[in-house]
Amino acid sequence: MSLAAQLFIATGAVAATVIVHLAGLAALLAILRRHRHATRMVVALVVNGMAILLAAFGLFALHAIEIWLWAALYRLLGIFPGLEEALYFSTSTYVTIGYGDVVLPAGERILGVIEGANGIILIGWSTAFFFSIVDRLKLLERNLQKG
Repeated sequence: MSLAAQLFIATGAVAATVIVHLAGLAALLAILRRHRHATRMVVALVVNGMAILLAAFGLFALHAIEIWLWAALYRLLGIFPGLEEALYFSTSTYVTIGYGDVVLPAGERILGVIEGANGIILIGWSTAFFFSIVDRLKLLERNLQKG
């Protein structure tokens, strides 16, 4: 596959994952904003703990969807013979582990490095989102403790 074709395809995949991520974060934020803040400290700890769990699992699900999108692309292009191999490669590349036991053939390697860059950026975005949620919940707990 030509370099131009790889860049075109990778750009589409990155755009799709960014849109999925944006929509997912917006949905998570909307869900988290709807949860009522408790007026008693013990209840607040439980409610906030559940909100943190929801955010963590929601972020994990978002990244899983994005990894599966890349794996589906590799299968669609016929790069890997099976879904398991495509998913394994996509997961290790997206999270930048890159074991190296499964690699892309010459002519498709640009897709892999762009997926790695895509994963780093989206994981960083999720980290900032998660930190913001946890920080906001801690602030609510501090305000509740003050009275």
